[in-house]
This record gives sequence, C-alpha cells and structure tokens, in this order.
Amino acid sequence: MRGSMLKAGARRLMVENAPKIFFVSVVYLIISTLMSELEYRLPGTDAAYVMYLNNVLEGVIPSFDLFFSFLRPSGIALAFVLILLHPVLEVGYLRYCLNISRSQGGGYKDIFDGFLFFGKIILIRIITSVLIFLWSMLLIIPGIVASYRYRQAYYILFDAPEKGALQCIRESKQLMDGNKIDLLVLDLSFFGWFILDFFVVLLLPIPFSLPLLSIWLMPYLWTTRAMYYDFIIKRIVV
Repeated sequence: MRGSMLKAGARRLMVENAPKIFFVSVVYLIISTLMSELEYRLPGTDAAYVMYLNNVLEGVIPSFDLFFSFLRPSGIALAFVLILLHPVLEVGYLRYCLNISRSQGGGYKDIFDGFLFFGKIILIRIITSVLIFLWSMLLIIPGIVASYRYRQAYYILFDAPEKGALQCIRESKQLMDGNKIDLLVLDLSFFGWFILDFFVVLLLPIPFSLPLLSIWLMPYLWTTRAMYYDFIIKRIVV
C-alpha cells in the first residue's frame, strides 16, 4: 500500500511537471547513451572488446595479454574519464528527481549538479562498490543486502553537502536499518516496466539503442525512490 501511494504521488508530480520532466530525461539519456557508446569506440578499445567477445563466442579462454595489446594509452585514459563521469551525471539526474519530488522544480542544469560534489560522489561510488563486492564474495544475497544498505548516501549528501563520503555511507546504513525489504519490494514493483523496456529496445532498434520507454520509466522510478527517501526521513507521510 505504501509503495502504491508513493508511485501514485510520483505519477502526479510527473503530470504536473510535464512535458519538461520528459525533455530533461531525454537529454540525460542521450548524454549517458553517447558516453557508453563512446567508451567502446575510443582508440583501440573497440578492437579489444570485439576480440574479447569473439574469443568467448568461439569457446576460447580470452588471453588478457592479447586483449590489452589492442588497447592504446589514449583510449584507456579517455575511457577512465568517461567511467568517472557516469556516476556524476547519474547522481545529477537523481538530484533533479529529488527536486521534482519536493515540488522545488528543476531544469536541465540539474543534470550537471553532480559536479558540485564530484570528489564525494566518486568516493561514495568507489567505497560502496568495494563493500558490495566484498559482501558478494560470500554469497549473492549479502551483496544485494549491502547494495540496499548504501542506497541513500547520495540523498544524504544533497541534504547536507558538508558531510563527508564516509559519513553519508554510515548514515545511509543507519537509515536503511529495517527499511531494506520495503525498498526491495518497491523496486520489484517496477520489474514489469523493465522487461517491457527491454523488449521495446529489441523490437524498435534506433540509433545507439536509446530506450524509448525509459523517457517515461526513468523519471517515474527515480521520483518514486526520492519520495521513499523523504518518507523514511519522515519528511513526508503516506
């Protein structure tokens, strides 16, 4: 019931902020999709990637020495920069949806607000990725639990930019105590949308495989998640 009310609230906000919310989502999707495509088309990276896939498809264990021989320093450096930019842009879009969920408006520039917290965002991503990986080495379930444990770190950073990365992670862990199952159930309620989005991409191929349904699904999902954050910090009541 709680999840249904949050999702209904997100849909209402999307209607109130249409069509701008969809235009902002399109801009974010185009930028992130182009960045992903570029990662495989940098000098040497495309050849290495294709070679790796060919070896896998032929049942041959890929040689890492051969794989790296196709790479060039310039391609590696640019790919590393793009890898760093991905989470920063993603968190910028997350902040845009948080502003929408709080009826504070927002615009295209919000996508790039992540750069205001660049260092802390990268630290949070690195630390949480390492922690999730370590828990996943035990079993898949502990890894999933860990991923939900740190989900609110970026929202905490937005509300208190003076806090450090580790403090945001610790507070997220405390905030999610007893709430992880609720958020998992909320995420699973979007599963059908993700399946439909996948098949839309397969059946209606367009340049760069831009997921058309995501123009609706992304703001719907992230606005709902932002409202969930405000619910567990008792900013809103449902």
